[in-house]
Amino acid sequence: MTPQIALTLSIVVIAVVLFATEKLRVDVIALIVLLSVALAGLVSPEEVFAGFANPAVITVWAVYMVSGGLFKTGVADLLGRGILRLAGTSQPRLVAVIMLTCGIISGFMNNVGATAVLLPAVVGISRRTKVPVSKLLIPLSFSSLLGGKLTLIGTPANILGTGILADRGLPTFTFFEFTPIGAIFLATGVVYMVLVGRHLLPVRRPPDPSGVAYQLRGYVSEAKVTSASRLVGRTLLESRLGAEYELTVLAIERNGTAQAALSPDTRFQAGDVLVVEGAAQNLIRARDALRLTIDAEGTTELEQHLEQRLDNDQVHLAEATLAPRSSMAGRTLSETGFRNRYGFSVLAIWRYGEVIVQSLRDVRLAFGDTLLLQGPRHRLPALQDGKDFLVLEPIALELRLPAKAPIALAIMCLVLGLVLVGGLHISTAMVIGAVLMVLTGCLAMDEAYQSVDWRTVFLVAGMLPLGTAMESTGAARFLADLLLGAVGGLGPRAALAGIYVLVALITQPMSNAAAVVLITPIAIDTALSIGADPKPFVLAVVLGAATAFLTPVGHKANVLVFGPGGYRFLDYTRVGAPLTLALLVVTMICVPILWPLF
Repeated sequence: MTPQIALTLSIVVIAVVLFATEKLRVDVIALIVLLSVALAGLVSPEEVFAGFANPAVITVWAVYMVSGGLFKTGVADLLGRGILRLAGTSQPRLVAVIMLTCGIISGFMNNVGATAVLLPAVVGISRRTKVPVSKLLIPLSFSSLLGGKLTLIGTPANILGTGILADRGLPTFTFFEFTPIGAIFLATGVVYMVLVGRHLLPVRRPPDPSGVAYQLRGYVSEAKVTSASRLVGRTLLESRLGAEYELTVLAIERNGTAQAALSPDTRFQAGDVLVVEGAAQNLIRARDALRLTIDAEGTTELEQHLEQRLDNDQVHLAEATLAPRSSMAGRTLSETGFRNRYGFSVLAIWRYGEVIVQSLRDVRLAFGDTLLLQGPRHRLPALQDGKDFLVLEPIALELRLPAKAPIALAIMCLVLGLVLVGGLHISTAMVIGAVLMVLTGCLAMDEAYQSVDWRTVFLVAGMLPLGTAMESTGAARFLADLLLGAVGGLGPRAALAGIYVLVALITQPMSNAAAVVLITPIAIDTALSIGADPKPFVLAVVLGAATAFLTPVGHKANVLVFGPGGYRFLDYTRVGAPLTLALLVVTMICVPILWPLF
C-alpha cells in the first residue's frame, strides 16, 4: 500500500464516519472531502472542481427542475390519486397499488418527491379505509427506492454510475436499459410486501388529533381579560405572551363568538376570554403580571369540550410534516415567525415516538417531525402549497396549475424523445426540459431553483473528486484486489455479490449517491481484473444503493414517512432485512442473464 493509497482510504473512512454520525450536513461533508483531496494533492487542480461541471451533476439538478414542473402543475398528484382510487379497501390490494403507483412515478421524478406527492393521499386513504397508516407508509417509501431503478433519471445513483462509466471511456447505460431489472426489482418488492412484509409491519398509529387533544388538557386553559388588565388595547405582538410567558393564544372568545384567525395585530379588549396553551406556572405568572382572571370552573368545562373548541366550523386541527426541502428544518417556531407566516398555532410535535407539548416555540424542528396544527380552515391549501410542509390529508388542487399539466407532460415526452430518438445526451435534454418548464409557465424561475435539492448537488459534486482520487492513486484497484482475494476463488458471481453487499451496507449510513461514487471505481476495477464486462458490476452498485431499507435514516424517503407512520427505528430493520436479501438473490440470478458477465 502506497502512502497515496493510505491517505485516500483514510479520507474515505473519515467521510463514512462523518456520514454515519450525522454531526454535519452531507453537503458540508462533501465539501470537506473535496478540500481534503485537493490539499493532499491527490487530484490535479483542474479535477478538484470538475464535479460541478460534470454532466451527471448537471443532469441531477435539471431532473429536479423538471420534477418540480410535474409537481407544480399537479401531474404527479392527479396521476397518483387517480390510480389510488382503484385500490379499494383491501389491505393487500392497497399495498400493491400504492407501491406500483409510487414506483412508476419514481422512475421519472426524484424518489423523495414521489413519496411526498403520495404521502397525504395515502394518509387520507388510511383514514377512510381504517387500514393502519403504519401498514402503508413503509411500502410507500420502499417502492420509491425500487421504482427509481426503472429509468436512467430515476435516481442520482443511476446517473452517477453511468457518468463514471463514461468518464472511464467504457460503454454506458441507455435511458431505458435499467427498465427490465428495475421492473423485476419493483415487482419483487411488491410481492414481498403483499405476502410477507405487511405482516411484519407494526399496527401503530401516530397520535390523532383527539388523542393529542387529550394530552393537551393539562396545558390549555381559559383566562379572562379584566378591565384593569394590561392587555386591554394591546396587540397580540405587544402582549409578549409567547416571548415572555411561553403561552400560545389559540382563540379569543368575544361577545359569545370564537375568533381563531389571529394575527400579531389582533387587539385585546376588556371581557375577552383567551383560550391559551401553556404550562400552569406560566399561566399563573401571566395572570399576576397582566391582571387576568382564571375561572377554574370554566377551565374544567373547556377540558371536557377541548376537541370541539379546537376543531369546529371555523378552525381546524391538521397534521403536517416537514417537506423534503423545508426551510424550517433546524429552526425554531419563534425564529421563523410561524404563526404570523402561516396563520396556524402548533399544539404538539410528534418526534420519534414522543409527543412534545411544552416550550414548543423553542423546539428546533427536524426532518421527520409531525406537527399538530390548529388554525383557520381556509389557510390549509396555502400551507400545503408552500415549500415547507406536507399537510397529511387530501387537499384540493386549486393552487396547482392544472391547465399547464398537458404542457408539462408534453415537455417530459419531448425530453424522452430527444434522448431516445434524437440521440441527445441526457444532460442536454434535461436542461432543455427544465428551461421549457420555465418558459411555458409551468414553473417560475424562483420555483425552479427551490425545487432543486442543492444539498444533493453539492454532495455529488463534492464527492466526485474522491472517486477520481481512488482511481488515480490506485486505491480502487487495491480494494478490488482485496475483494477478489476474499471471494474471487468462488467465481465472478461471488465477486458480483460482494460488490452488491458492500454498497448495500455502506448506503445505510450515508447517501446512496455518495456510496455509488465510492464503490463504482472498485466495481469497475474488479470487473477488469477478471476480464469481465464492467456494466453488470456497476449495475450491482446501482441496485445495491437502492436497498437503504434497514434504518429510517438510510434515505430521505424513509425519514419522510417515519413520523406520519408512527414508526420506531427497528421497524425498518425488521421489514427491510428480508427484502434486502431477496433482492440480492434476484440480482445474482437476473443481472448475469440480462447483462452477461463475459
